[in-house]
Amino acid sequence: MALREIIFDTETTGFDPFTGDRLVEIGALEMIDKIPTKRTYHQYINPERDMPESAFKVHGLSEEFLSDKPVFAEIAHAFLDFVGDDGILVAHNAEFDKKFINWHLDHAGLKPIPNERFTDTLMIAREKFPGAQNSLDALCRRFEIDNSHRTLHGALLDSEILAEVYIELMGGRQVGFDLDAQTAQGRTATAVKQDWPHRSWTVAEDELAAHRDFLKKLKDPIWLK
Repeated sequence: MALREIIFDTETTGFDPFTGDRLVEIGALEMIDKIPTKRTYHQYINPERDMPESAFKVHGLSEEFLSDKPVFAEIAHAFLDFVGDDGILVAHNAEFDKKFINWHLDHAGLKPIPNERFTDTLMIAREKFPGAQNSLDALCRRFEIDNSHRTLHGALLDSEILAEVYIELMGGRQVGFDLDAQTAQGRTATAVKQDWPHRSWTVAEDELAAHRDFLKKLKDPIWLK
């Protein structure tokens, strides 16, 4: 059975919905067996309150910009339709995002999303790299993921970056897999082994030089593991 995962992020007015903070943006993308399907969800939300300067500096979403956006209750069903009844919801510091989403769902008269559906990439990173910096930016540096276009936090952009980080945290993409096969639910990966005939002629010096230059560019080759 294909594994469905929703990589998501939120932006808020602050840290705690129980003291008056609210969601202002949700971004999410779908992956099937660690392959993005290009299905995404993105929504700005009117928090029906002011925007603290500290929060505005993080995401750049002003009270004026959000004033004509729908409130959460108006978009709740569309969000739940995208999330579905199964699959894993993956977020960085998932406890924070879960707290806000389930608070809003409860106040919209809807059932919260069960705890067991959430996976926290921050906890995974802390287990893999204890004592290291494990912010999203730090993990991008560790895995050499380009996030130079991330000047402000944005829920959908951060979800796209997190998807790349998550794949690396879970072992990276498998080398030598054929990703051409597709199903209605998404792509499937099939291992492919290619046997090449032995070379029976002399290798030219320029080819050897080009090969050596190529090897210098490889990082952490599998034959050195």
